Amino acid sequence: MAKTSSVDAVIVGAGFSGLYLLYLLRWHGFSTRVFERGGDVGGTWFWNRYPGARCDVESMQYSYSFDEELQQEWTWPEKYSAQPDILRYIGHVADKHDLRKDITFETSVTSAHYLSDANRWTISTDAGETVLSQYFIMATGCISTANMPDIPGIDDFKGNTYHTGAWPHEKVDFAGQHVGVIGTGSSGIQSIPVIAEEAAHLTVFQRTPHWTVPARNVPMTEEYERIWKDNYAERRAQMRYSPSGSLRSVAPMDISALDVTDAEREEAYRERWAAGGMTLLKSYNDLLTSNDANETAAAWVRRRIAETVKDPAKADLLAPKTYPIGTKRLCLDTDYYETYNRENVDLIDIADTPIDRLTVTGLETGGRSFAFDSIVFATGFDAMTGTLLRVDIRGRAGQTLKKKWEAGPRTYLGLMCEGFPNMYTITGPGSPSVKSNMLSSIEQHVELVSDTLVHLRDNAIATMEPDRKAEDDWVDHVQDVANQTLFPKANSWYMGANIPGKPRLFMPYIGGVGTYRKICEDIVADNYRGFKLEGSKAGAAAAE
Repeated sequence: MAKTSSVDAVIVGAGFSGLYLLYLLRWHGFSTRVFERGGDVGGTWFWNRYPGARCDVESMQYSYSFDEELQQEWTWPEKYSAQPDILRYIGHVADKHDLRKDITFETSVTSAHYLSDANRWTISTDAGETVLSQYFIMATGCISTANMPDIPGIDDFKGNTYHTGAWPHEKVDFAGQHVGVIGTGSSGIQSIPVIAEEAAHLTVFQRTPHWTVPARNVPMTEEYERIWKDNYAERRAQMRYSPSGSLRSVAPMDISALDVTDAEREEAYRERWAAGGMTLLKSYNDLLTSNDANETAAAWVRRRIAETVKDPAKADLLAPKTYPIGTKRLCLDTDYYETYNRENVDLIDIADTPIDRLTVTGLETGGRSFAFDSIVFATGFDAMTGTLLRVDIRGRAGQTLKKKWEAGPRTYLGLMCEGFPNMYTITGPGSPSVKSNMLSSIEQHVELVSDTLVHLRDNAIATMEPDRKAEDDWVDHVQDVANQTLFPKANSWYMGANIPGKPRLFMPYIGGVGTYRKICEDIVADNYRGFKLEGSKAGAAAAE
């Protein structure tokens, strides 16, 4: 029999955003249910268990700030944390605050339909449960729907297949195997060096070379940890209003790359390359807005690739030439380019000769056949919108979210959609999201939603949704800001370019975390400017 219940709020997803939402809404007295398709908490870190999986934001910053005791008691083993350590951290948070009791695991939300007469969402799951809820919150993350390529014969291969975004929970042993890796984005760049050390032979199939810089990861030192823990309050405050939601170990320079000498640029780039991390793109203030400035950094990195990779043909293939550096998500690596010097690693260019088909024993491309024991698909995600559109979401008058977004996602602040009352998207398209330290953006959105629900309850406001003009203006603003940069020049997943048929537009807000936060604060202070709040006594009086 189908089970039906009623709560104040339904949250979809038990990653960083879902857990913090549950914590805050429970604290504010809202009855809440969380549905999670995975077997435990963790979100993207529950699924992305591929070899070498690691965060590209420093551990001391990729963590919650809401719990001071947690900040002081937790110890990270490395500067940049590996997936198992991040998952262990999330599990500790769930245990510390007893969050699992309100989470239903191994359950997917299949539909969410708004009932206008009742001002409620009716939410159905694949377990046959139906829940009525005033508030419906999608906390499903930005990169949580794995993209499997449409390659003929994909079911014919008799060996093992893996996708980096849905990795087995048990250890995968590649020892003695011939392995093929398809894709050289972030997960490929992280996994390829690790697989190469274990496999008898590794063949990498690359369509587009990716820009990557060394992480320079090191064990966490007591001194570095103490610097952060003694100054967390001040540093977190700075992070919240910084451009990226994080603090850089090397300060950015507020000067054009074209206003310094060649020797000065060389010194700056070498300093940041040696420091590691994302600091290279902060060397000068116009690397992401000026083609000429960007090319100085791009050419410099190409020279580093040529210096590192001994085979000139491989080095040339690995050096991006068709898009500016940083306009696809810049990756951090550990010995990625060095891996191509190994005798057991081959690189196959499939830009002009795509993979023809998978076969029983391997694959065929460009008139050549390859035999493998295992094939790894490092082919990324249907980012930003994929997970949201997999759920049958219907707003007022039965309008589907898929129909509303058929020309691209339309939101106000990346938070809400006109026609879908009381539905919130945490770090949704149109917010800084993937162009930021996700933990900073998650906490800002979660706190904004939590405070908003308290405001609605305390003022007897039944529904909230964006005004059409406010939504239209925000969508235009997101694109206008993006078009002032070089980002639209790359066929990136920021633009939806990795998914056939997906509309091409820049999905995250590139204006900066601090700028975005101030915009949100100003909107809230102006009585939620751009939102329609209905059902309160004040609203009824105004209508009369």
